[in-house]
Amino acid sequence: MRTLTDDEVEIGAVLPELMIELSPTLIVSTALATMDFTSVHHDVEGARAQGSKDIFLNILTTMGLVERYVTDWAGPEAILRGINVKLGAPAYAGDRLAFTGAVVSQEGDEFTIEIRGKVSLGDHASGTVRLVLPRR
Repeated sequence: MRTLTDDEVEIGAVLPELMIELSPTLIVSTALATMDFTSVHHDVEGARAQGSKDIFLNILTTMGLVERYVTDWAGPEAILRGINVKLGAPAYAGDRLAFTGAVVSQEGDEFTIEIRGKVSLGDHASGTVRLVLPRR
């Protein structure tokens, strides 16, 4: 995989959309991988008992997917400097998470990417990722 260089990125550049099917297996396995044993991430009845309609993604998984989205576009040599994400609607099993993004600014060698992850209920995650790309 190739990494973008700083001279290849312009303000306003749009990242390709990333669609992720939120299967129960994905939700349970990623919760367990992050050692999050809270029942709302692996037990449907436990989630319903707490007012949810189903199990849903945990925050660590969401953050990992945000990072994946940006680094899949930028490449493996991109250096992430910061992630600032606000959570919104739950990302339930059986739904689809669609990431979109765009380059919104550059300050020195650092680019800011605005991202949005939407599910059927609305925005699941929105915010910014700051990164540095190799110089050409």
